[in-house]
Amino acid sequence: MTTRLRFIFHYPEGAGPDSDALAAGPLHEIAVAAENAGFDGFSLSEHPAPGARWLSSGGHQTLDPLVALSYVAAATRQLRLVTNLAVAPYRNPLLLAKAAATLDALSGGRLVLGLGAGYQKSEFYALGVELAERNALFDEALEVLPLHWSGRPFSYRGRHFDARDVIARPRPVQDPIPVWIGGNSRLARRRAAERAQGWLPMSGTAQLTATARTPAIGSLAELAAQITEMRSSAETAGRSEPLDVAFSYPDRSLTDPAADADRHRAAFAELEKAGVTWVIVSSGTREPAATREFLTAFGETYLRAAD
Repeated sequence: MTTRLRFIFHYPEGAGPDSDALAAGPLHEIAVAAENAGFDGFSLSEHPAPGARWLSSGGHQTLDPLVALSYVAAATRQLRLVTNLAVAPYRNPLLLAKAAATLDALSGGRLVLGLGAGYQKSEFYALGVELAERNALFDEALEVLPLHWSGRPFSYRGRHFDARDVIARPRPVQDPIPVWIGGNSRLARRRAAERAQGWLPMSGTAQLTATARTPAIGSLAELAAQITEMRSSAETAGRSEPLDVAFSYPDRSLTDPAADADRHRAAFAELEKAGVTWVIVSSGTREPAATREFLTAFGETYLRAAD
């Protein structure tokens, strides 16, 4: 890739059963601060009905990402608006497509639709979706999204719906809206290579990836090999457009961006060498003043210095 490494700020989620999804500060103010600091994107996760047991063991609350990113779009000018991740099987794909097209149109073409298959049994039960169908429903969504966004008549019979000669407007500004596929499995990489515009691998501990029902990535060398394999598969499938890779930076010491900056710069450079095009960082704090301080320090240390 010839483009520079870009950075996404992920709004910190509140952890625990009594957490506040907005504890890190007013969303529009934090988004503006991220844009002013030099971040290229702003991301939000999704858990519409998190289970109490999961919250008690460290799980987190979230906003509705598509609704909240619409609010972010109104407050900012250039930030890419990233769902990290929206769970495709939770929604009828036509509703997902309509919400995404609306946000892309209203924001002037700034949406990046990160999608995952989902993993929380309790949420699937709460939403009336069969966990066993999650991969089939995910694939349906990947087929329906471009049909809906085309603005042309189409029909599609899914497992639980039957769209007959429908036409959906408005068309999104982007053609297509970039879809990034989340997850570490071979299936996730194949979906990204064949049907999407990017891959969102999950970093973190083996316990975290086990909870999320996805394999752990053991090393940077393994990540690099998987990126190479994915892009090679895309070429074999006849795709010539570049595939983005957005990786969540796993080093928790980044809470103080100015500390040990040379080591972090070296780590970012190694990620770029491995094929990563976007790095997702968060502040590690859920207090508004500290979040703003993080954004200012990160921008001064890594973003403005690179311009």
